[in-house]
Amino acid sequence: MNSMSDRFRHWYEHERDCNAKTLTMLDSVPAEKRSSPDFQRAVELMAHMVAARRMWLYRLGHGPQPPGGWSPQGVAFADLPGMLSAIEAAWVKYLQNLSDEDLARELEWPVSDGSRWRWPVEKILTQVSCHAWYHRGQIVVLVGALGGKTMSTDLIFWDRPAHLEPAG
Repeated sequence: MNSMSDRFRHWYEHERDCNAKTLTMLDSVPAEKRSSPDFQRAVELMAHMVAARRMWLYRLGHGPQPPGGWSPQGVAFADLPGMLSAIEAAWVKYLQNLSDEDLARELEWPVSDGSRWRWPVEKILTQVSCHAWYHRGQIVVLVGALGGKTMSTDLIFWDRPAHLEPAG
């Protein structure tokens, strides 16, 4: 893993593993708690992460225009696996040919106040990745409070460091 583009591919494999774990955590919430506003909030946070990935892929010129809005409302838990599968396949395809030169390219896009922003693709991909970590943390808290089983999505437990024997 020598290039930055290789790192983004690697980190996205971690994110895909985290997405699967997040679905498992949501599925562990007891049935009687699934009508709770907090469960719906957790589902909508996951849908928001998908919407953000779709929006950025569109802005990067590699995806269809996403449905309006960053924060989908009323998404059913049963819809999340299909939503995730579709966006993950699209991102894997995009990242497959990503080069370090692509990361240096600046992207310009309009924002809601009518102005435009410009940022290097490398920073955009970093933001999208960190955005997912942030919201996964919120989902873990909600799942735990609802009595579901949480699990770690930390990078260090997915991409384990070499285990060394104690000195001595």
